[in-house]
Amino acid sequence: MTLYYRDDAVQVTSESIRAGGHAIPVAELTYVWHARGRPSARDRSRLLGRGVLIFLLSIPPLVAVICVVSLAYAAEDRGEWVLAATILAVFVVGALALTPFLELPLGWLDRSYDRGAGVHELWVQRRGQEIMLVRTSDQLRFGQIYRAVQRAVEQQSGR
Repeated sequence: MTLYYRDDAVQVTSESIRAGGHAIPVAELTYVWHARGRPSARDRSRLLGRGVLIFLLSIPPLVAVICVVSLAYAAEDRGEWVLAATILAVFVVGALALTPFLELPLGWLDRSYDRGAGVHELWVQRRGQEIMLVRTSDQLRFGQIYRAVQRAVEQQSGR
């Protein structure tokens, strides 16, 4: 028996698939497919959170541009350019010092894209009955499960 995938809710081996309260022998599968499901409120809130995070991360660069333009416009005579350059230098050094703190929100943003925006469903047909085995919005996890089922079916048909 070969183990292709296993997590807390799903196990795919060369002999059977255990998911969603079902244990189905691979030899009994007649058809396997995937479909896009309707997003839940949680999935929609993830998209909204992603948009808010992008908005909040774009505010500091926008403020910096506004400050630079304002300082350049306000410093009409040469005497105030020194003050404007000093303020700009302090602002740039401060922004560079805060850059490491962007790791956390950028990590959240990156993981939100890894999870995907849609809902994926894995369906199988067994003895003429259609069964949904997996429903998840985690795109990476779904891809791993689907590929494991494909390998199990390919190995079974190769026997």
